[in-house]
Amino acid sequence: MYIPQHYKNENLKEVKEFIINNSFGILINHMNGKPWATHIPLELDKDANGKDILVGHIAKANPQWKYFVENNEVLCIFNGPHSYVSSSWYLEEEVPTWNYIAVHIYGLLKIQDEKALMASLHKLVDKYERKSENPVSLNNLSKKTLRQVKGVIGFEIEIKEIQAAYKLSQGREQDHPKIIEKLENRDASSGHAIAEAMKKSKFKNLNEEVYR
Repeated sequence: MYIPQHYKNENLKEVKEFIINNSFGILINHMNGKPWATHIPLELDKDANGKDILVGHIAKANPQWKYFVENNEVLCIFNGPHSYVSSSWYLEEEVPTWNYIAVHIYGLLKIQDEKALMASLHKLVDKYERKSENPVSLNNLSKKTLRQVKGVIGFEIEIKEIQAAYKLSQGREQDHPKIIEKLENRDASSGHAIAEAMKKSKFKNLNEEVYR
Protein backbone atom coordinates (compact mmCIF):
# COMPACT_ATOMS: atom_id res chain seq x y z
CA MET A 1 0.00 0.00 0.00
CA TYR A 2 1.24 3.49 -0.76
CA ILE A 3 1.93 5.32 2.51
CA PRO A 4 3.61 8.74 2.64
CA GLN A 5 6.38 8.63 5.24
CA HIS A 6 4.59 10.94 7.72
CA TYR A 7 1.52 8.65 7.73
CA LYS A 8 3.44 5.45 8.51
CA ASN A 9 2.95 3.91 11.93
CA GLU A 10 5.87 1.65 12.87
CA ASN A 11 4.91 1.27 16.53
CA LEU A 12 4.40 -2.51 16.62
CA LYS A 13 2.60 -2.54 19.95
CA GLU A 14 0.05 0.02 18.76
CA VAL A 15 -0.49 -1.71 15.41
CA LYS A 16 -0.99 -5.10 17.10
CA GLU A 17 -3.60 -3.57 19.38
CA PHE A 18 -5.35 -2.13 16.33
CA ILE A 19 -5.47 -5.56 14.65
CA ILE A 20 -6.88 -7.19 17.79
CA ASN A 21 -9.60 -4.54 18.05
CA ASN A 22 -10.38 -4.49 14.31
CA SER A 23 -9.98 -8.17 13.51
CA PHE A 24 -12.77 -8.46 10.92
CA GLY A 25 -10.50 -8.25 7.91
CA ILE A 26 -10.24 -9.10 4.23
CA LEU A 27 -8.23 -12.09 2.98
CA ILE A 28 -6.96 -11.75 -0.59
CA ASN A 29 -5.27 -14.30 -2.83
CA HIS A 30 -5.41 -15.17 -6.54
CA MET A 31 -7.79 -17.54 -8.34
CA ASN A 32 -6.85 -18.21 -11.95
CA GLY A 33 -4.90 -14.95 -12.05
CA LYS A 34 -7.77 -12.89 -10.64
CA PRO A 35 -7.75 -11.33 -7.14
CA TRP A 36 -10.30 -12.92 -4.79
CA ALA A 37 -11.32 -11.46 -1.42
CA THR A 38 -13.30 -12.77 1.55
CA HIS A 39 -14.43 -10.76 4.59
CA ILE A 40 -13.71 -12.82 7.71
CA PRO A 41 -12.33 -12.61 11.25
CA LEU A 42 -8.52 -12.78 11.16
CA GLU A 43 -7.22 -13.17 14.70
CA LEU A 44 -3.72 -12.21 15.80
CA ASP A 45 -2.06 -15.14 17.59
CA LYS A 46 1.33 -16.81 18.07
CA ASP A 47 2.62 -20.10 16.72
CA ALA A 48 4.50 -22.77 18.69
CA ASN A 49 7.72 -20.79 18.24
CA GLY A 50 6.23 -17.57 19.58
CA LYS A 51 6.04 -15.88 16.18
CA ASP A 52 3.10 -13.64 15.29
CA ILE A 53 0.53 -15.25 13.02
CA LEU A 54 -3.00 -14.58 11.81
CA VAL A 55 -5.57 -17.33 12.22
CA GLY A 56 -8.85 -17.69 10.34
CA HIS A 57 -11.23 -20.01 8.56
CA ILE A 58 -13.55 -19.95 5.55
CA ALA A 59 -16.37 -22.14 4.29
CA LYS A 60 -15.51 -25.03 2.02
CA ALA A 61 -18.31 -23.74 -0.23
CA ASN A 62 -16.07 -20.72 -0.88
CA PRO A 63 -13.81 -21.67 -3.82
CA GLN A 64 -11.05 -19.42 -2.50
CA TRP A 65 -9.63 -22.18 -0.31
CA LYS A 66 -8.98 -24.40 -3.35
CA TYR A 67 -6.29 -21.89 -4.30
CA PHE A 68 -4.61 -21.97 -0.90
CA VAL A 69 -1.14 -23.08 -1.95
CA GLU A 70 1.22 -23.81 0.95
CA ASN A 71 3.63 -20.91 1.53
CA ASN A 72 2.04 -18.73 -1.15
CA GLU A 73 1.85 -15.09 -0.17
CA VAL A 74 -1.54 -13.63 0.71
CA LEU A 75 -2.69 -10.15 1.66
CA CYS A 76 -4.87 -9.33 4.68
CA ILE A 77 -6.48 -5.90 5.06
CA PHE A 78 -7.78 -4.42 8.30
CA ASN A 79 -9.88 -1.27 8.15
CA GLY A 80 -10.28 1.10 11.05
CA PRO A 81 -12.21 4.33 11.56
CA HIS A 82 -12.27 6.96 8.82
CA SER A 83 -13.83 10.35 8.33
CA TYR A 84 -14.17 13.18 5.84
CA VAL A 85 -12.28 16.31 6.91
CA SER A 86 -13.62 19.61 5.60
CA SER A 87 -11.06 22.25 4.70
CA SER A 88 -13.47 24.80 6.17
CA TRP A 89 -11.98 23.69 9.50
CA TYR A 90 -8.51 24.91 8.47
CA LEU A 91 -6.96 28.26 9.27
CA GLU A 92 -5.85 28.66 5.67
CA GLU A 93 -7.42 27.75 2.32
CA GLU A 94 -6.85 24.15 1.24
CA VAL A 95 -8.69 21.21 -0.33
CA PRO A 96 -10.73 18.80 1.85
CA THR A 97 -9.33 15.35 2.67
CA TRP A 98 -10.09 12.05 4.38
CA ASN A 99 -8.52 10.76 7.60
CA TYR A 100 -8.30 7.01 8.19
CA ILE A 101 -6.47 4.08 9.78
CA ALA A 102 -5.69 0.94 7.78
CA VAL A 103 -3.28 -1.97 8.11
CA HIS A 104 -2.09 -4.36 5.39
CA ILE A 105 -0.36 -7.62 6.29
CA TYR A 106 1.52 -9.86 3.87
CA GLY A 107 2.20 -13.42 4.92
CA LEU A 108 2.56 -17.09 4.01
CA LEU A 109 -0.51 -19.28 4.37
CA LYS A 110 -0.66 -22.80 5.82
CA ILE A 111 -3.80 -24.93 6.16
CA GLN A 112 -4.57 -26.15 9.69
CA ASP A 113 -5.31 -29.71 10.68
CA GLU A 114 -8.60 -30.42 12.45
CA LYS A 115 -7.10 -30.20 15.94
CA ALA A 116 -5.58 -26.76 15.29
CA LEU A 117 -8.82 -25.58 13.66
CA MET A 118 -10.89 -26.57 16.70
CA ALA A 119 -8.42 -24.84 19.05
CA SER A 120 -8.64 -21.62 17.02
CA LEU A 121 -12.45 -21.79 16.91
CA HIS A 122 -12.58 -22.15 20.70
CA LYS A 123 -10.36 -19.05 21.05
CA LEU A 124 -12.48 -17.10 18.58
CA VAL A 125 -15.81 -17.86 20.26
CA ASP A 126 -14.44 -17.34 23.79
CA LYS A 127 -13.03 -13.93 22.80
CA TYR A 128 -16.32 -12.57 21.49
CA GLU A 129 -18.60 -14.27 24.04
CA ARG A 130 -16.59 -12.92 26.97
CA LYS A 131 -18.92 -9.98 27.57
CA SER A 132 -22.15 -11.74 26.66
CA GLU A 133 -24.90 -12.02 29.25
CA ASN A 134 -25.28 -15.72 28.45
CA PRO A 135 -21.96 -16.69 26.83
CA VAL A 136 -21.88 -19.57 24.39
CA SER A 137 -19.09 -22.14 24.63
CA LEU A 138 -18.22 -24.71 22.00
CA ASN A 139 -17.74 -27.12 24.90
CA ASN A 140 -21.48 -27.04 25.50
CA LEU A 141 -22.66 -27.54 21.93
CA SER A 142 -23.97 -30.91 20.75
CA LYS A 143 -21.97 -33.18 18.44
CA LYS A 144 -24.69 -32.64 15.83
CA THR A 145 -24.16 -28.86 15.88
CA LEU A 146 -20.37 -29.16 15.92
CA ARG A 147 -20.51 -31.25 12.75
CA GLN A 148 -20.75 -27.91 10.95
CA VAL A 149 -17.01 -27.55 11.56
CA LYS A 150 -16.55 -30.13 8.80
CA GLY A 151 -17.74 -27.44 6.41
CA VAL A 152 -14.85 -25.03 7.04
CA ILE A 153 -11.14 -24.84 6.30
CA GLY A 154 -8.84 -23.37 8.94
CA PHE A 155 -5.54 -21.67 8.17
CA GLU A 156 -2.62 -19.81 9.69
CA ILE A 157 -0.69 -16.98 8.09
CA GLU A 158 2.95 -16.44 8.99
CA ILE A 159 3.36 -12.67 9.08
CA LYS A 160 6.13 -11.39 6.82
CA GLU A 161 5.36 -7.68 6.50
CA ILE A 162 3.08 -5.15 8.19
CA GLN A 163 2.17 -1.85 6.56
CA ALA A 164 0.22 0.56 8.77
CA ALA A 165 -1.24 3.86 7.58
CA TYR A 166 -2.49 6.33 10.19
CA LYS A 167 -3.57 9.41 8.23
CA LEU A 168 -4.49 11.85 10.99
CA SER A 169 -3.90 15.31 9.53
CA GLN A 170 -0.15 15.15 10.09
CA GLY A 171 1.45 18.37 8.95
CA ARG A 172 -1.63 20.38 9.90
CA GLU A 173 -1.06 20.37 13.65
CA GLN A 174 -2.19 24.00 13.84
CA ASP A 175 -5.63 22.86 12.67
CA HIS A 176 -5.96 19.84 14.98
CA PRO A 177 -8.01 21.57 17.70
CA LYS A 178 -10.68 22.68 15.22
CA ILE A 179 -10.68 19.36 13.32
CA ILE A 180 -11.05 17.38 16.55
CA GLU A 181 -13.83 19.70 17.77
CA LYS A 182 -15.78 19.34 14.51
CA LEU A 183 -15.36 15.56 14.40
CA GLU A 184 -16.52 15.21 18.00
CA ASN A 185 -19.63 17.27 17.25
CA ARG A 186 -20.65 14.99 14.38
CA ASP A 187 -23.09 12.11 14.75
CA ALA A 188 -20.82 9.54 13.06
CA SER A 189 -19.02 7.26 15.52
CA SER A 190 -16.14 6.85 13.06
CA GLY A 191 -15.54 10.61 13.23
CA HIS A 192 -15.36 10.41 17.01
CA ALA A 193 -12.87 7.54 16.75
CA ILE A 194 -10.65 9.55 14.38
CA ALA A 195 -10.77 12.49 16.81
CA GLU A 196 -9.61 10.20 19.62
CA ALA A 197 -6.82 8.80 17.43
CA MET A 198 -5.67 12.35 16.63
CA LYS A 199 -5.51 13.15 20.34
CA LYS A 200 -3.50 10.01 21.07
CA SER A 201 -1.10 10.70 18.21
CA LYS A 202 0.19 13.74 20.07
CA PHE A 203 1.52 11.50 22.82
CA LYS A 204 3.11 8.76 20.76
CA ASN A 205 6.31 7.31 22.15
CA LEU A 206 9.23 8.31 19.92
CA ASN A 207 11.07 5.10 20.81
CA GLU A 208 8.92 2.88 18.61
CA GLU A 209 9.38 -0.86 18.18
CA VAL A 210 9.74 -1.45 14.45
CA TYR A 211 8.39 -4.62 12.87
CA ARG A 212 10.90 -6.13 10.48
